[in-house]
Amino acid sequence: MKWTDINDIAIELCDAHPDTDPLTVRFTDLHRWVMALPGFDDDPNRSGEKILEAIQAAWIEEAE
Repeated sequence: MKWTDINDIAIELCDAHPDTDPLTVRFTDLHRWVMALPGFDDDPNRSGEKILEAIQAAWIEEAE
């Protein structure tokens, strides 16, 4: 997975952190959690606030 795989990342985060409210996750933690996902292989510096916001929004949608 790469940073641009927003929906795949959201699904994986939902599975990895089922009891977590995505709205309560700080972007620093979100970045670290994405980097730790199995199959994630991208440059840590390629993410930014816009990508993390998109991941968070997709995660919120997936969790509903």
